[in-house]
Amino acid sequence: MDFTIQILGSGAAVPTLKRNPSAQFVDCLNRHILIDCAEGTQHLLRKNGVKIQKIQIILISHLHGDHYFGLVGLISTMHLLGRTSGLTIYGPKELEQIIRMQLEVGGHRMGFDIHFEVLDTKGKIQIFEDSKIKIHTFPLKHRIPTFGFLIEENSKGYNLNIPLLEEDKIPVVYYDKLKGGNDVVLDDDRLIRFKKYTTPPSATRSYAYCSDTKYDENLVSIIENVTVLYHEATFLNDMQSRAKATYHSTAREASLIAKKSKAKHLILGHFSARYHHADAHLTEARTEFDSVFSAEDGRIFSIKRDLDLKLLQE
Repeated sequence: MDFTIQILGSGAAVPTLKRNPSAQFVDCLNRHILIDCAEGTQHLLRKNGVKIQKIQIILISHLHGDHYFGLVGLISTMHLLGRTSGLTIYGPKELEQIIRMQLEVGGHRMGFDIHFEVLDTKGKIQIFEDSKIKIHTFPLKHRIPTFGFLIEENSKGYNLNIPLLEEDKIPVVYYDKLKGGNDVVLDDDRLIRFKKYTTPPSATRSYAYCSDTKYDENLVSIIENVTVLYHEATFLNDMQSRAKATYHSTAREASLIAKKSKAKHLILGHFSARYHHADAHLTEARTEFDSVFSAEDGRIFSIKRDLDLKLLQE
C-alpha cells in the first residue's frame, strides 16, 4: 500500500492549453481522496486512469469556481455509472446548498448517499480518522473562507522482536501493550521493559495541501515536520504586491513556509496563466529550500517509506 499524489490540475483560475485548474487525487494506503474539483476534473480522472467510483472522500478548499465547478458533474456521472456506495464531501457551509440545488433542479435522484461535512474552524481540527489514516483541516488566508488539509498515516507503533519474545516466552496477550510502548508486568511478577523487545516505530508519512492563501506564518506550527507540502505559488516574487493584494503567494514565500515548517519536500502549484512554464518558480524557491518540485498536470508523486519523494510519472 502506497502514498501517492496525482496532479490533475495545476493552474490558477484561468485554464490554459497546458494547465487545468485545481484538482488532485490522493491514494493513501488505499484511502482514495479527491482534493478540489475544478471544471473538467472528471475528464482528467478518466484521462489519467483513475476510476472515479473509487473516490471515497472529497475535500473542497473553498468556493472559488476553479476549485469546485466540476463537482456537480462528477457526482452526476457517478450516479449514471451506477454508484451505490456513499460519498462524503467536506467543504464550506454553502457547498451543500449549491450542489443539491443543481441536482434537484435537474431532476436528479442520486442512487447513493451524499454526506456533506461543514468546514468552519479557526484552528487545526481533525475531520476524519480510521485504522490507517487521519485528516486535519486548518484555515488559510484568502479572500473568502478557505481551508487547507493535512493527510497523515497513523503510526503502527513499535516494531516487535518476535523471535526474542518467543525465546523469553512472553505471552502473546502482552504484545499489543509492548507495541504501544508500554512496559508490562507478567502473572509471575516479572517486569518486561518494552524497549528490550521493540525497535522504534517506522516514520509516518504526511501531506499538507495549502491551496489559495497569502503568506501566513501561522501555517508553520500547523504543518510542522510534514513530509510533503503542496503550497500555492501563483506569482513570482517580482509580483509580490499583486500576490498580497489578491491573497496569493509567490514561489519564494511558499519556500519560506516549507523551510520554517521543516517540511522535507515542497510541491509548487496554482500557477497564474501568465506563466508558460514553472522554471522560474523552481529557481526562485530553491534559493530558500532545496527539495522543490512543480505540479504539472498528469504528474504522479510517491511518498516513500524512507520519506523520500519520487516522481513516478511526468
